[in-house]
Amino acid sequence: MNSPVTIIGAGLGGLTLARVLHVHGIPATVYEAESSPTARSQGGMLDIHDYNGQLALQAAGLMDEFRGLILEGREATRLVDRDGTVLFDQPDDGTGGRPEVQRGELRQVLLDSLPPGTVRWGHKVSGTRALGEGRHEVTFEDGASIVTDLLVGADGAWSRVRPLLSAATPEYTGMSCVEVYLHDSDTRHPASAKVVGGGALFVLAPGKGFVTHREKGGNLHTYVMLARPQEWFTDIDFTDPAAATARIAREFEGWAPELTALITDADTAPVLRPLAALPVEHRWERVPGVTLLGDAAHVAAPNGEGANLAMFDGAELAQALAAHPDDIETALTEYERAMFPRSAETATEGTELYALMFGDTAPHGLIDMFTREERRD
Repeated sequence: MNSPVTIIGAGLGGLTLARVLHVHGIPATVYEAESSPTARSQGGMLDIHDYNGQLALQAAGLMDEFRGLILEGREATRLVDRDGTVLFDQPDDGTGGRPEVQRGELRQVLLDSLPPGTVRWGHKVSGTRALGEGRHEVTFEDGASIVTDLLVGADGAWSRVRPLLSAATPEYTGMSCVEVYLHDSDTRHPASAKVVGGGALFVLAPGKGFVTHREKGGNLHTYVMLARPQEWFTDIDFTDPAAATARIAREFEGWAPELTALITDADTAPVLRPLAALPVEHRWERVPGVTLLGDAAHVAAPNGEGANLAMFDGAELAQALAAHPDDIETALTEYERAMFPRSAETATEGTELYALMFGDTAPHGLIDMFTREERRD
């Protein structure tokens, strides 16, 4: 290739693309809106799957570094009824294919694997436009701009690159999550720590529930899930953490106190995260010189696959470009031809999973799924 690949977004997908390109001797430049690698928290735990995320890390030559990040025991899964009764409890016996790591630590491994200067921090995109013959211009908020022969949007759900390919925009799924933490739970919140156990806790009912992960240092990271219109959340003043916490907690009156304490005793202010998704079959006609990966291409409601798919997309795109270094369009066509059905299948499975978790049969639909998987194992 005659010029560096231009990647917008230094998330896991964009960085995996840059790393696998580097492994194959192809230069890349990553432009990231954040001012530095530590500008904001990088989120919580990720289970990295042996059929996609780990394959991407193998392609990146980073499996040893990845293994050093794994938190032992975190694949344990527990499902508890709203009164605290344990309905399903699967320990982590070390044979699972989805080891857990901290997202921020995995991102740092990818950053450390790139040549200095690969990531240009503080470059927030204000617009993109086609120049013809596969070339594109990217303009940044500071007024600077670049022109590239190959542009990859790895810039998430609200991608500024996507309009070059598609008029689709993510739409609200009907569900939001409210994110909170309990810190040093074994000492400061022992009842909640006990009910969560060593890995992931699910407490589910029709239209609502908790999903909690045990992170490093005994921190409990809870996603409070509520199927409510966006207007319902608009009426809550999240600038008043105590009032917002109390309002969210009212939706779980009568639940066991060690469960509601995951909200009411939170050590952090509640953070509202509306969940949006692109159409399941989202795709576009081939446009020379530009493509998308990860959430920019196929954002869906969180189902444990988003980060894995983004990394896999990045690795697959890099390998296609390495296989066709003198024919970018063949590489992009090959990549998209595989990516479209893969992402559609995963989004469909995610929709089905949410129906099990928060539909009319909750929590029993998810228990049935877990027990079927146990029998297969």
